[in-house]
Amino acid sequence: MTFKPKKIPNHLAIIMDGNGRWAKKRGFPRNYGHKVGIFAVERTIEYCLKYGIKFLTLFAFSTENWKRDKEEIDGIFQLVRNYISENRDKFVGDSVKINYIGTLNPFPEDLVSILEDARRKTEKCDKLTLTLALNYGGRDEILRAINKLIKESHHEVNNELFIKYLDTKNLPDPDIIVRTSGEQRVSNFLLYQMAYSEFYFPKVYWPDFNEREFIKVLKTYQKRDRRYGGVK
Repeated sequence: MTFKPKKIPNHLAIIMDGNGRWAKKRGFPRNYGHKVGIFAVERTIEYCLKYGIKFLTLFAFSTENWKRDKEEIDGIFQLVRNYISENRDKFVGDSVKINYIGTLNPFPEDLVSILEDARRKTEKCDKLTLTLALNYGGRDEILRAINKLIKESHHEVNNELFIKYLDTKNLPDPDIIVRTSGEQRVSNFLLYQMAYSEFYFPKVYWPDFNEREFIKVLKTYQKRDRRYGGVK
């Protein structure tokens, strides 16, 4: 597909929505949609490497997702186990650094071990930082940061100090946030970091997110005039 990059976002964040509806529309259980959604994750990583995006953050499991059926939750955990385990060497070969935001401690111990191992193995990779938001919620992140500041007896806090206590302290703010499936809400994702992010809501379900859709994201971003409250 022909595309001449001009202004490329440094940090792309995606709410991967629509797996369950994609599966239901085809007569499959919801977990089949999550399984097919993994291929969209793999494709998107390839596109980021191809077009020079340095940071990709994917909303994989929210603090609210614990409300879902145990079978679906267990299925998502198994998909994450398999995906990280099977692709660890590929991450290293492609120089993809694995990062997480959220709190991993509620997850099964073997899953946490797999996740932490991948983080250690890829810590020196520098072409793309892939951040998975796992057991993540924007409100939870902000409250955890506030409680850390209180515990350390900070009486006055500015933006520069506060961001050092966020899960994303080592990441730039997202330039554009994409939510697939046509839903137009942020669902507790990167609430503090999205202050000046662009938004794009394609109607395509996540399993169908392909290079054509990815380029639409880039073209949409290139058309936006980011003024950060100022005037050009």
